[in-house]
Amino acid sequence: MKKDSDEVLVMTVPEAGAKLGLSRTASYIAAERGDIPTIRIGHLLKVPKAAFERVLTPTNTAGQ
Repeated sequence: MKKDSDEVLVMTVPEAGAKLGLSRTASYIAAERGDIPTIRIGHLLKVPKAAFERVLTPTNTAGQ
């Protein structure tokens, strides 16, 4: 049985890019531009799932 604490909170840049239909190279380019949010852990570049979801969530500013 998997516990909530076992949930992975980050994904790789290519994994995030694949969710957007991007190639590996295009994913890293998007991350470099800041279109895909990333954090650096040592020499690893990771995409926090929470930040990635926030980027994809549309905001309604029409009534403000």
